[in-house]
Amino acid sequence: MIFYHDGEWGVPQHDDRVLFEFLILEGAQAGLSWSTILAKREAYRRAFSNFNPRTIARYDAPKLKKLMADAGIVRNRLKISATVQNARAFLAVQKEFGSFDAYIWQFVGGAPIINSRKALGQLPARTEESDKMSRDLLRRGFKFVGPTICYAFMQAVGMVNDHLVNCFRHSEIKDAAARPKR
Repeated sequence: MIFYHDGEWGVPQHDDRVLFEFLILEGAQAGLSWSTILAKREAYRRAFSNFNPRTIARYDAPKLKKLMADAGIVRNRLKISATVQNARAFLAVQKEFGSFDAYIWQFVGGAPIINSRKALGQLPARTEESDKMSRDLLRRGFKFVGPTICYAFMQAVGMVNDHLVNCFRHSEIKDAAARPKR
């Protein structure tokens, strides 16, 4: 968890494959702890073709049956089926917007929201932006993308900087987000 926090959580992501991975993992986490999903992350990468949405969109019934038998992942039929549905919806978004990145970052105006929270109790479970994102993703056929899942996704991929102000990562990420893109 420390390695994930210190090196990955909250860093702005613009790679479509990474964004897809986090969307799927956040949905898999519903009702579970993030540490459980993080511990299974490599197994998820193996089971779900390194989160290649084109490959996952073609999964058939025998592949889904094989996934249900994979002890390395969360064996929830709805979550596994949702991954395939989400891959198909993801590809449709890429086709419409040119990339999932262009689509998803519009919910924060294209740049991270920099919060200045001082205590964990100040972190919301959802925001107006995550509510809008959730509604739009659901309308496009995505599953396991409620407002709370969307906010966790936004935090993970750096769409919001929710590191507490006394955390060394807050200023590092804030400063990195302020630098001009090359």
